[in-house]
Amino acid sequence: RGPFFPFTTRTPSLALSPLNSTSRTTHSTTLSPQPPPSSDADQDLRRHRPNVVDVLEERGLLESITSENLRLACSSGSGLRVYCGFDPTAESLHLGNLLGIIVLSWFRRCGHRTVALLGGATARVGDPSGKSLERPELDLEALERNTVGIAATVTRILGKSSDDDDDKGSFAILNNYDWWKDVKLLDFLKGVGRYARVGTMIGKESVKKRLESEQGMSYTEFTYQLLQGYDFLHLFRNEGVSVQIGGSDQWGNITAGTELIRKILQLEGAYGLTFPLLLKSDGTKFGKSEDGAIWLSPSMLSPYKFYQYFFSVPDTDVIRFLKVLTFLEIEEITEMERDMKRPGYVANTAQRRLAEEVTRFVHGEDGLQEALKATEALRPGAETKLDWKTIEGIAEDVPSCSLSYDDVLNCSLVDLSVLAGLMESKSAARRLLKQGGMYLNNCRVDGDNKRIEGEDIVDGKVLLLSAGKKNKVVVRIS
Repeated sequence: RGPFFPFTTRTPSLALSPLNSTSRTTHSTTLSPQPPPSSDADQDLRRHRPNVVDVLEERGLLESITSENLRLACSSGSGLRVYCGFDPTAESLHLGNLLGIIVLSWFRRCGHRTVALLGGATARVGDPSGKSLERPELDLEALERNTVGIAATVTRILGKSSDDDDDKGSFAILNNYDWWKDVKLLDFLKGVGRYARVGTMIGKESVKKRLESEQGMSYTEFTYQLLQGYDFLHLFRNEGVSVQIGGSDQWGNITAGTELIRKILQLEGAYGLTFPLLLKSDGTKFGKSEDGAIWLSPSMLSPYKFYQYFFSVPDTDVIRFLKVLTFLEIEEITEMERDMKRPGYVANTAQRRLAEEVTRFVHGEDGLQEALKATEALRPGAETKLDWKTIEGIAEDVPSCSLSYDDVLNCSLVDLSVLAGLMESKSAARRLLKQGGMYLNNCRVDGDNKRIEGEDIVDGKVLLLSAGKKNKVVVRIS
């Protein structure tokens, strides 16, 4: 007889919910309970694709696996289903989440089917992993807004159409609130809690650190690993998902799932895989700027600013980041590394390639072109013709002010540079003009007698003033 499983498990509705739904978010996409039978041709194609575990290991994207059998399973030719969870604790994913998306993408490229699981339920509890304090509680409105935003980000990146017919339909989004909303506490304690050993739960690294801290850990947070563990059990049992991936700080939560599957379902074949956290060579976390997190949503961080963050990566990190954050061939990256040591190497060539590849993956070709155009617009002396949209695209990244049309028209550039806050004094402005360091809309201005004409105002709306290469001001015309 099979194990007693007291939940009244009905397969949740997986119909795609409208993004503007006012009800509690259950953002999901259709995912058939079991993969369709593979033809001999499909299995032969998968066998000729690289083993994803070997690929991840070669690129520095493999920290641990729960069993070497996963490597064998990835070569079986039948294809696996793999998932990564994303709790909607903010309106957008950030750079720390990007590795999960990249690893999912590698599984997909190697012939496997992928699932992004949104934590509509688990976000109400908050994962204590890697946190020194309990996460603030989210209200339902914020949770729904965050869920919609993250679903849009994941869909934009992973849901791109593919020319490979075998790749179509290989990606889905689910929301764990779809099944948690029907689970009763007593059923959960009887069906899952009795299989969880408190000693094992306390021994998890994420729990030990919090218990040793001054703040301690609430019971709510303590149960998080069981919630994530049951997610894996549910997906394994109902959706045929056999692999969970996550950052190295998720190891305890992932193994909680594999243990529940083994104990409750009395089945083998559930695997976990973790990847290293994204760190700089000095050991500090990569993904923070002076302004805060590096968001993946263009509404929270412009593609231009995203591009610039990667363009500024130091030489000591750029090759490693090319391996873990891009899909370039290892041979090409190795050749770039050799080029960096050769005479005549143009500084930042590798960084430029890194920025282009990551920006294209996250924001698409249009986002990359927007970033490149804005980068060019910020370079004094650039020949690219500026338009209002391009200047507005960089306005959030440089100081700006608003002046009336009458104040600007026929105003001397010396006076305007002081009025707009670009220069501290008229004498300083005149000195810079004589040195050839003052630019109007990226064009160098020679002499201090220049006055603003109607044709200088780009599209009748803005001006871009520059003092040297770095100091700029956008002047909006009201």
